[in-house]
Amino acid sequence: MSTSAHLPTASELPDETVTDRLIESNRRYAAEFTDPGMDARPVLKVAVVACMDARLDLHAALGLSLGDCHTIRNAGGVVTDDVIRSLTISQRALGTRSIVLVHHTGCGLEKITEGFRDELEEEVGQRPTWAVEAFRDVDQDVRQSMQRVRTSPFLTHRDDVRGFVFDVSTGLMREVDPKATAR
Repeated sequence: MSTSAHLPTASELPDETVTDRLIESNRRYAAEFTDPGMDARPVLKVAVVACMDARLDLHAALGLSLGDCHTIRNAGGVVTDDVIRSLTISQRALGTRSIVLVHHTGCGLEKITEGFRDELEEEVGQRPTWAVEAFRDVDQDVRQSMQRVRTSPFLTHRDDVRGFVFDVSTGLMREVDPKATAR
């Protein structure tokens, strides 16, 4: 698992921002970079949809290398209209056939409610057009996301869709049965 331990802390670089530190790291990376000669089509013809949680190192957890998959991340790993958009492009323009959905234990979306939108509207004077997609049962949310993929008319490959819950304490993934009933 990679960490940012090799990067100087903010207190060591008081005049630099986190973005400045990242750009400096990119310069070091680019100095040793060689073009792998790949195109945008994933070698394994798979798209992985996962939560944006910083504790999920998807490539390491799934044994993936650069170029193996398309990775689509958002809060909760929820299949939203924008995820369907990305999956449609991934399949129709770039040849993916399989879809893996990865939610996880201890997700922040389990701790908030759709009332978050009300709070934002009160604070900024404008209601968000998007849904929070908060949930209480991670397995049920995985099943809902699988159903959204399987019923989308825009996706051409809807048979190989599997959903999992990644345990942030153990690193293990547990498959969710799409036909099970909510707890």
